[in-house]
Amino acid sequence: MLTRPVLVYDGDCAFCTTAVHFLERRLRPRCSFTPWQFADLEALGTTRSRAEHEVLWVTPAGAVQGGVQAFARLLLRAGRGWAVLGALLTLPPFRWIAHGVYRVVARNRDRMPGGTPSCALPADLRRPASREVP
Repeated sequence: MLTRPVLVYDGDCAFCTTAVHFLERRLRPRCSFTPWQFADLEALGTTRSRAEHEVLWVTPAGAVQGGVQAFARLLLRAGRGWAVLGALLTLPPFRWIAHGVYRVVARNRDRMPGGTPSCALPADLRRPASREVP
């Protein structure tokens, strides 16, 4: 049983791992961090498919939130000014905008600073190209 929230991220992704280490050092949120590859996802109440698709926030009560809402919960747990930003990310229209930005970053994390080819989402989770190449 969890005693504090856990942020579950992709440990094979250099961009994700770098971002998590930055968040741990700078924000010092009151939570644990674990790569999904080493987590008991079933015990956390989630699946590998979901963990491959987005960062996850799992509460001790077993609630699971993903994507930008997981990031918002992390900011809320960091306190200080970060909590204000986290609260904004839970409210429309900020939530909608942040969700769009999160999806763009997630789909392109292999191209982000620190990203590597192993950061790319599995093919079945990538958005298909909008136009065909002749």
